[in-house]
Amino acid sequence: MFLYLFEYAIQIFFPGALLAASEIASVATLGPQSTLYVTNEFISPDGFRRSASVINGVYPAPLIIAQKGDNFKLNVANYLSDNTMHRSTSIHWHGVLQHGGTNWADGTVGVSQCPISPNRSFLYQFNATEPGTFWYHSHYGTQYCDGIRGALVVYDPDDPHKTLYDVDDETTVVTLGDWYHTPSPSLGFLPTADSHLINGKGRYPQGPLTDLAVVNVEQGKRYRLRVVSMSCDAFYTFSIDDHPLTVIEADGESVVPVRGIDALEIFAGQRYSVVLVANQPVGNYWIRSIPPPPDSNAAFRTFDEDGLNSAILRYKGANVHGQPSTKPTQINILRETQLHALINPMAPGKPIEDGGDKNIHINIEFDEETRLFKLNGAIFMPPKVPVLLQLLTGTPPGQLLPEGSVYWLPRNKSISISVVPGKKDTPHPFHLHGHSFSVVRSANTPEDPMPGYNYIDPVRRDTVNLGDADSGSNVTIRFTTDNPGPWIFHCHIDWHLERGMAIVFAEDPEDVPAVVRPPEQWQYLCPIFDNLPASMTSISKVLASPTL
Repeated sequence: MFLYLFEYAIQIFFPGALLAASEIASVATLGPQSTLYVTNEFISPDGFRRSASVINGVYPAPLIIAQKGDNFKLNVANYLSDNTMHRSTSIHWHGVLQHGGTNWADGTVGVSQCPISPNRSFLYQFNATEPGTFWYHSHYGTQYCDGIRGALVVYDPDDPHKTLYDVDDETTVVTLGDWYHTPSPSLGFLPTADSHLINGKGRYPQGPLTDLAVVNVEQGKRYRLRVVSMSCDAFYTFSIDDHPLTVIEADGESVVPVRGIDALEIFAGQRYSVVLVANQPVGNYWIRSIPPPPDSNAAFRTFDEDGLNSAILRYKGANVHGQPSTKPTQINILRETQLHALINPMAPGKPIEDGGDKNIHINIEFDEETRLFKLNGAIFMPPKVPVLLQLLTGTPPGQLLPEGSVYWLPRNKSISISVVPGKKDTPHPFHLHGHSFSVVRSANTPEDPMPGYNYIDPVRRDTVNLGDADSGSNVTIRFTTDNPGPWIFHCHIDWHLERGMAIVFAEDPEDVPAVVRPPEQWQYLCPIFDNLPASMTSISKVLASPTL
């Protein structure tokens, strides 16, 4: 609280001082008690210069590191000023479950808070109750596509896999993401990325040969690579030439090690920890992050000699100016059904289909006329009054807004959710806030065309691929309602969420006022935002930027 009061006093009495501090705050890592300065800066991660929304002046945002049990106090100071993008903001801590009554700090506009207005700050406080690989990003409109996204790691001194690796630090975090040359509010319907970045660096077709990211290793050592997909849309096939990987974590949850993996598909919002053994001859090797081929851009269909969709694994002693000449080996691609939770692997509920205390089936539709997505007939649009505020003020469950998008869940019950993939712009990666869940039935894929149900030891994660249209998939997840509050369940393709692809679970609404107690500062977010003049909320559209 002292941190917030200090920042608040400076903000009121010395409005320029806080912004000046941001100019020297561009550090590689931040601790659990830090200030995040949100500003607009011109950056060129792939060689194309554009105005972006960034944290502490850099893209990706600084890596936040903590130890299990740490108390997070992260003050978000909003100095956004570019009217071609959203100027209010919020931060969601993706994968952090917010146990202990901190639903108010989940960062989801329309669900757990109103936006942080320009020239205001907000202090997020929560505990690191679970270790693992996470990330953080804006949860306001499509704002994170403009740059507000970074990795977050909570280290565990008692990690059950610590004997499998020698190095696990800020140098072994690998972020993957798509990048757009035009501000997101001006992009068209379901846009295609201009480039794909690894650790914030990349190239676009026919663009300049900019520097690529480098992951440095030393022969004979074992490295835990924490691979984070911060994508707004694309999923990636991730691999490292001549280096099979051992998977030990999925979305913050330890798994029984899966060895000999040549490549893995990673969807928007997902994370994996893999162990790489540096046992090859000293040299440079391609790290590949290949997106699916958009019909409009044949240059992205495969990796090529210009280093698209790539980074470099560089051994100590290798030519620092050399470009790899290695070839991919992607024979053994990870199947989700190969993953099994390491600790308490049994799924909640009865070991039968629809074996939860409450069973929900979700159908995804797309309305061609409105170009909006519907879940069970309802379109999710963030309400002006956040769902949490509705619950705190006694709104009955049947009257919660948005109408048709809020599902009431009783406390301490097993919940089974089954979702068919829909027909439009698949596959959809669905993320649940406030819970990890057991994936008792994975999507049908070419590598695993008919997965069965697994109630004994399924993978536990927080973001799951629903599968392609017409694949026959019926992805089913299970979790236990032990975390009161409203939690959104949504597609993590940001363009789809913006067009309604979400629902909210109002978990144990009767007990929310007693369990979730937001700080006084939270109560001012809505009235301040609601009273902003139109000049502070309107967005000026721009023409799509040419890439050449």
